[in-house]
Amino acid sequence: MENKNCIFCKIISGKIPSETLYEDENFRVILDIAPAAKGHAVVLAKRHCTDLFSSDPATMSNALFVIAKVGDAIKKALACDGINILQNNGTAAGQTIFHLHFHILPRYNNDNLTIPGKTLSYKDGEAAEIAEKIRRELAL
Repeated sequence: MENKNCIFCKIISGKIPSETLYEDENFRVILDIAPAAKGHAVVLAKRHCTDLFSSDPATMSNALFVIAKVGDAIKKALACDGINILQNNGTAAGQTIFHLHFHILPRYNNDNLTIPGKTLSYKDGEAAEIAEKIRRELAL
């Protein structure tokens, strides 16, 4: 299923060229055109869906296999010290292209690449309250 206005659908269909690293029936993995690090790859679901929450369980299971396979190859090929796997859902989370995709970022000791975020703390009882809300949703 293709969305004619989606840049990732255009890349998957070959209408926009890319440097493909891996491809199977469900995914195409390309080098990011504006990488955060050399070797930054993007795993694109071939079936257009907006985000993780609009995907099906089989696609998500297959995604983990592809991410692990390509991440391992990047780590070996580039001799990086680590890998970040990033996946954003919604504008507030930093998603700018509304097509399910995952970023694989090679990392090096002292590379000065920072992933935004700060740590917070819970007030007394707040963690338990939030956990209970989430557990109720999981039970539905």
